[in-house]
Amino acid sequence: MNLLTIFMGSLGPTEIILIIAVILLMFGGKKIPELMKGLGSGIKEFKNAAKDDSSATKTSVTDKEEK
Repeated sequence: MNLLTIFMGSLGPTEIILIIAVILLMFGGKKIPELMKGLGSGIKEFKNAAKDDSSATKTSVTDKEEK
């Protein structure tokens, strides 16, 4: 069984609300959208880099096959 599934299965609504409250206290309401925007742009950059890397790998493989 997946470890994440085991962990998430043990969280109830009370625990989730408590975690959200702690996050709000730590970062404040104004910082959370900025954090999510940064996280989203980081994920987007990672996907673009992975796509560029896989296309570069395919190009190098076809170049080697032609030789």
